[in-house]
Amino acid sequence: MTSYKQLQAQIEQLQLQAEDARKKELASAISQVKALMAEYGISAADLGLSGKKKTTRTRPALAAKYRNSETGETWSGRGKAPKWMNLKNKEQYLIK
Repeated sequence: MTSYKQLQAQIEQLQLQAEDARKKELASAISQVKALMAEYGISAADLGLSGKKKTTRTRPALAAKYRNSETGETWSGRGKAPKWMNLKNKEQYLIK
């Protein structure tokens, strides 16, 4: 039976061999892809690899529905209610 250290050495050796094999196969795959792209006139942009980041749409800020008359703070009515509105009637803060 082999020892733990021997098995670790074998694992390390196999990992190095696997990495070498991966590099060789990767180089071959890249050259095949480049050849096909040249043959058919395909660009990176045609493949969606233009490097441009997708733009995300931002939503405009919501209009305030409630205002604290003492401090002037406002709240749109969405999300967690501010502390100044806790346990109070919302109608008294409604912006008309």
